[in-house]
Amino acid sequence: MKIHEKYIKRCIKISQNGLGSTAPNPMVGCVIVHNNKIIGEGFTSPYGGSHAEVNAINSVRDKILLKESTLYVTLEPCSHYGKTPPCSDLIIQNNIPNVIIGCADDNPKVSGKGITKLKTSGCKVTIGVLESECRKHHKRFFTFYNKKRPYIILKWAETNDGFIAPESKKESKPIWITNNYSKQLVHKWRSEEQAILVGANTVLQDNPLLTVRSYKGRHPVRVVIDRMNKLSKDYNIFNDEVETLVISDKIIDFQLPVAQQVCKFLYKQNINSIIIEGGAKTIQTFIDENLWDEARVFIGKAFFYKGTKAPLLKGKLLSQTPLLNDTLKTYLND
Repeated sequence: MKIHEKYIKRCIKISQNGLGSTAPNPMVGCVIVHNNKIIGEGFTSPYGGSHAEVNAINSVRDKILLKESTLYVTLEPCSHYGKTPPCSDLIIQNNIPNVIIGCADDNPKVSGKGITKLKTSGCKVTIGVLESECRKHHKRFFTFYNKKRPYIILKWAETNDGFIAPESKKESKPIWITNNYSKQLVHKWRSEEQAILVGANTVLQDNPLLTVRSYKGRHPVRVVIDRMNKLSKDYNIFNDEVETLVISDKIIDFQLPVAQQVCKFLYKQNINSIIIEGGAKTIQTFIDENLWDEARVFIGKAFFYKGTKAPLLKGKLLSQTPLLNDTLKTYLND
């Protein structure tokens, strides 16, 4: 393995520690190397906190070594003032002579400016090491800036005979199709995305919390499409655990493509990733308008025989994984 690729791989690995907490900032990883030895590492702090480069530089005990070191980072160091000062300035102030960057930043506030600033200062900059891997890692961030919408993950569970809900039920609560392990995995996914979305019918039928309970992590912002504002504040999604956004006919025009307008609204809310959990009509709307990036579909062993049919999806099957008595199929929108 080439030495630069080795350390960029390490950057990608440690950056995963920021998954679910850095949004809308990207989860960046940074490694500082001196004489083929890692002397500092850092990843992006929760939103509003220090960036990866700052944490990596601060972790170096002997700052004198920085003048003879190489800094590796998954994404171009920022060059503007936001909630924190520019990382490119800090690199220059510490006289770090070499910077290896996985991929350039598409954010127009940065895009090339950080690289130019580093080069102008005399720093030797190498760009594009494991670029495709780094861009894939930063998929949420790049989707947000390039497509002007969140990265969209569809998720549902269906029975062995292709239903996501029975024909009728006695109580307003979910009927579980999958096992507890799959349920815990879903809660993990919730903690990794900035928001979660359902339609009003899902709230009426299941009264879900849409929070993270079977896994330790941050609750996503809850979003519900409620055309006529018919949901009362007594439903669980309106408790005070986390913010809930309601998309009604006062916000979008339901005579026009709905998913497109929802994406535009979420973009304005600065939400860069969302997991859509139901119901079938809501999910199908995003599929029909071709506004999705991944789909994660659980297949349980149960049979309903009658009920609400699962969404119809066309996409590239990436994986099919057994989870005890369930099967998880993951698709990519190609």
